[in-house]
Amino acid sequence: MLTGAYVDLGDLLALRTRCPHTKRQSALRRGHLPGARLSKLRGRGVDFSEVRLYQPGDDVRTIEWRVTARKNKPHTKIFREERERPVLVVVDQSQSLFFGSRVRLKSVAAAECAATAAWTALANNDRVGGAVVGNERTCVHKPLRNAKAVTRLLADLAAENRALHRHSRLDDQARYANGLMQVRRLVRTGFQVLLISDFLTALDAWRNTVEALARHNDLTLVRIADRLDRELPPNNRYAVTDGLAHRQFHSGNSNLRKIYADRFEQSEWALQALCAAAAVRYVRVMTDDEGNETWM
Repeated sequence: MLTGAYVDLGDLLALRTRCPHTKRQSALRRGHLPGARLSKLRGRGVDFSEVRLYQPGDDVRTIEWRVTARKNKPHTKIFREERERPVLVVVDQSQSLFFGSRVRLKSVAAAECAATAAWTALANNDRVGGAVVGNERTCVHKPLRNAKAVTRLLADLAAENRALHRHSRLDDQARYANGLMQVRRLVRTGFQVLLISDFLTALDAWRNTVEALARHNDLTLVRIADRLDRELPPNNRYAVTDGLAHRQFHSGNSNLRKIYADRFEQSEWALQALCAAAAVRYVRVMTDDEGNETWM
């Protein structure tokens, strides 16, 4: 598990040796298009799907003679062919993720999730692309099937991660929403998309993005959270700042603690409801989790 306040490119490249590697049959045996997913289309593929009654126009070479003899009606074998599903990893590296109370910052946890997903997809022979939504820019990478493409994506991810600091300006929601629009323009039909963020910035823009992408793609939403996102620290007086304003509060106030916890639960419920309505998978990763699940 990556720890601390920052990651560098070497950290993200090293994750390649630790990502799950699923053995796949060769492209020649699996179908004419590389990838690890089975198509919903049935036809003259190579993976057996089912036996059904022979229909005019079916290839006589696929007749299932044993079933035909047993039922005294011609039956044919149906095969399923694999079609590729490009993978798009969209990872947030904006100011709200530059926060963490245990083990690492949310930005580091998000970077590890993204790198692990990218390497896993490449190991499965999928085309991999993505986008890094940073404080100042959005870096977009079209899906390609090679390690150099993944390395370029991770290089931008590391650069945006290391550009974060406590004096960075607050998130510009208009620029952030424009970055998500760039992501939507990159995605076509049939992609597998992973959205990784704490979803605290421009929630309406995220909602529009999720609803648009979920219509024709396989979508997973990964929320990065910290213990201090959902509960106040132990009973004491604390001083906090956003770089401009300074505030003090007493965390022992039971009413304040409840309001704070309720706000997190409401945001959690809103995200889960959005995912349920759009048939999107929802996963939450805490900054102090021992390891990251993969969703490829």
